[in-house]
Amino acid sequence: MQIPVTSPLLPPLEEFVPYLEKIWASRILTNGGGMHKALEAALCQRLGVEHLALFANGTLALVTALQSLRITGEVITTPYSFVATSHALLWNGIKPVFVDVAPGTFNIDPNKIEAAITPQTTAILGVHCYGTPCDVEAIKRIAEIYNLRVIYDAAHAFGVEDEGGSVLRHGDLSVLSFHATKVFNTFEGGAIICPDEASYRRIGYLKNFGFLNETTVVAPGINGKMHEVNAAFGLLQLKYIDGALRRRRQIAERYRAALAGLAGITLPPGIMAERGNYAYFPILVESDFPLKRDDLYFLLRRRGVHGRRYFYPLISDFPMYRSLPSAEPANLPEARSLAERVICLPIYPDLGDEQVDAICSILLEVAR
Repeated sequence: MQIPVTSPLLPPLEEFVPYLEKIWASRILTNGGGMHKALEAALCQRLGVEHLALFANGTLALVTALQSLRITGEVITTPYSFVATSHALLWNGIKPVFVDVAPGTFNIDPNKIEAAITPQTTAILGVHCYGTPCDVEAIKRIAEIYNLRVIYDAAHAFGVEDEGGSVLRHGDLSVLSFHATKVFNTFEGGAIICPDEASYRRIGYLKNFGFLNETTVVAPGINGKMHEVNAAFGLLQLKYIDGALRRRRQIAERYRAALAGLAGITLPPGIMAERGNYAYFPILVESDFPLKRDDLYFLLRRRGVHGRRYFYPLISDFPMYRSLPSAEPANLPEARSLAERVICLPIYPDLGDEQVDAICSILLEVAR
């Protein structure tokens, strides 16, 4: 199965040329140029937020978000995520404390958070896994009781909304990723959703080495700035995002229809269709399926289908984390079970119906 290189849902190359010409004419290649400012404004409007600070990538955004809130000590988080979630903590000298995910959600279990709180706990770092919102109200109640900060790794959650609007409004800060694999991308990129002008300004200093002006440095900042070419690509991508989201939904619905009731395969929970953005389509390979998860994964790869065991291994299994008491396998049975069963099937706007059907046919063939 070959991945197409062009699609009517993705910007044609010739549309990008005028943006490059504007950048070249401006002689501003980075440091908050016109494209950068335009993309921040366009994303605020698109996402329904007031302040958004662009970054070179989502990891730098997450590292900076923690620094901007002066988080120290211990932070409660999930082991079922991309490793950057916990790496950002280590980069800030913070100890991750892992708690299990809630059954059927892929997200951190609020019922397990309270027991993990110690006098050193300063924050909760949740992940809207696969674009499905965490139980934000339960997490908020816990944070208020214990005077904790809340940060959301919203790398998967572009455009996701709940009853009150954008899911990005929850917590003290939310962090997006615009990596090339995401629903909306700028090749590489990320952003922090800021609740007010003051936090936006402080984050602006931190992503530019801490410079307040030409001669004044106010914080030990980092070089996290998005350059003009990435920002220009983001502006172009925004023109096509609605079509891309529609196509993702069509693919997800086609998978669901074809695989419904297939013995040994558990489909994504309904909340992913109700609240998610179709960023991923995870299936769980159960013990009654004829092949084990890894055997199915490698069979798909041999047939040209590049699914992902996403997330496997758990973050808590990597060498820099597995010695932590909270990383003990017995503490994380639900997350471990998911990691051992999950395969995310291909889902992207270029994927044709015939390719979706071919992927489903492999699963149906194995089941027979």
